[in-house]
Amino acid sequence: MDGSKQHAVLVKLCTAALMTAIVFAGNYLRITLPVAVGGVTAFTLANILCALSGLLLGPWWGFLAAGLGSFLYDLTNPNYVAEAPITLVTKGMYGLVAGAVFCFFFVRLLKKGRDSYPAMVVATACAAVGYLVIYSVKNFFYNGMFIEGYTTAVQCWAVVVAKLPATVVNGVLAVIFAPILGVALQKALRAAHLERVLA
Repeated sequence: MDGSKQHAVLVKLCTAALMTAIVFAGNYLRITLPVAVGGVTAFTLANILCALSGLLLGPWWGFLAAGLGSFLYDLTNPNYVAEAPITLVTKGMYGLVAGAVFCFFFVRLLKKGRDSYPAMVVATACAAVGYLVIYSVKNFFYNGMFIEGYTTAVQCWAVVVAKLPATVVNGVLAVIFAPILGVALQKALRAAHLERVLA
């Protein structure tokens, strides 16, 4: 591996580690509320950072940063420690989808700039919808059937519905703020000649 490739890998690794730490810390910015069925729900800013990981790092490194940061947070919170491996996948998917849609569809296929605000909004919206679907499936089966022991679909759907408002609000916040941060950071990366190294 030549020096330029080693440098690019090192920069991406360091940035992924930094984003993992930021996602981990961002998970503490939350308001946790009990719900009638299914335990607790939370309004959190972490989804913004999970989407941002994908926008900056691309799908695979974005998956790693978003998933690992959220996974590590779950290990420190008694409410979520049992589902930490599930969080690794569900939150990782946030970064994966945002990164895949932005990098592969908009940047490579449509040749949009890496600081394209509309492209980041669409990519983050796709990630938010994807997360809503996978999180709802997790709530139906894991929280409803496994944790609560519900045996009917109606009971399991009640768990999904109880957690839906917070999930939608978190997704909307991500769609609003992740692209704003993404554009600002991409411009800074361009000024530092690092924009092509990351995603």
